[in-house]
Amino acid sequence: MIKVGVMGYGKAGKAVAEVLRHDPRFELCWVARRTAPHSAETLPDSDIPVIGLNNVALGDWLDTHPVDALVDFSGADAVFVYGEEVRKRQLMLVSAISAYSEKELDYVRSLGADTRVLCSPNMTVGINFLILAARLLRTIAPFADVEILEQHFRDKPEVSGTARKIADSLDIDDQRITSLRLGGIVGHHEVIFGFPYQTVRIIHNSIQRKAFGTGAAFALSELTTCDKGFYTFEDLMMRKVRSQLLAEA
Repeated sequence: MIKVGVMGYGKAGKAVAEVLRHDPRFELCWVARRTAPHSAETLPDSDIPVIGLNNVALGDWLDTHPVDALVDFSGADAVFVYGEEVRKRQLMLVSAISAYSEKELDYVRSLGADTRVLCSPNMTVGINFLILAARLLRTIAPFADVEILEQHFRDKPEVSGTARKIADSLDIDDQRITSLRLGGIVGHHEVIFGFPYQTVRIIHNSIQRKAFGTGAAFALSELTTCDKGFYTFEDLMMRKVRSQLLAEA
């Protein structure tokens, strides 16, 4: 059983923690938030502690509450809080941060020299399969027009990091991304291919934030079979595809 600590206690972090705590492959040991609550706090209906990074020395906490892996759904700068502990203890790291700066991303990549790191701006299995399918179709039909539509909840300020990743993977400009912000939407990504006489739409909808939890669980289980290094979600999915193709061959 893999012992896991979750960084981040926002809407996504809570949903991910809920999925991991009920997955028999994992033992969710604790959740860390930026600031400590006014009194001792645990996850609902459990004795799993919620700690504040403002009043806990993370190294001391890990000495007494060891884990095998960290799952990060907090903020981009948090990697500098836990990064050296990840390196020193060779903890697996699954990071779902969508807005790393180049400096932060370079630092995350550097951790792959000492342990197993996965970094993806979107942690759902479905969206990463969408990217694979869109890349394949782009290869088949490089002449097709391509547009990307992303829709998210009203308070999401920036253009979706996932949409930017899709655009980059298809070698199209970010100006081809259309963004909508509406109440009631968790996350919607759509890649539209315009052919002569036909249109192809590849669509992914996140119905609940728990989809991020199932993606994090997939990433953790796959990382256990990997060598040290820096991986993307696509890397792990391609490992599964190659394995399946070899099995069929």
